[in-house]
Amino acid sequence: MHKLLPLLLLIGSNIFMTYAWYGHLRDLRDKPIWIAIVASWAVAFLEYCLQVPANRIGHDVYTLPQLKIMQEVITMCVFGVFCVVYMKEKLTLDFLWAGLCLLGAVFFLFRGLKPPTS
Repeated sequence: MHKLLPLLLLIGSNIFMTYAWYGHLRDLRDKPIWIAIVASWAVAFLEYCLQVPANRIGHDVYTLPQLKIMQEVITMCVFGVFCVVYMKEKLTLDFLWAGLCLLGAVFFLFRGLKPPTS
């Protein structure tokens, strides 16, 4: 569970982050920009409440580059679902190719997985 918890926390934080960054484009489109900023900051606070513990716990079992690439892959996955399901936008094949490039980065950073040294 110790290796899985950071992953779950990062998924949760990315859901909040994606909404904070892009949700206002749909939900607050007709509101003044300052309302969108304040609302986004409020949602981003929730994101940080998950992201900071994810990295603290995760750094005990993953290296910093491994945590970062996990974050990027999770971001692409959450963003893809958000685009299609919530924003009703289409993804192109370029999104798939970008995702495959990230999987290559995962391979290089996780081969020979070793716990971080303190």
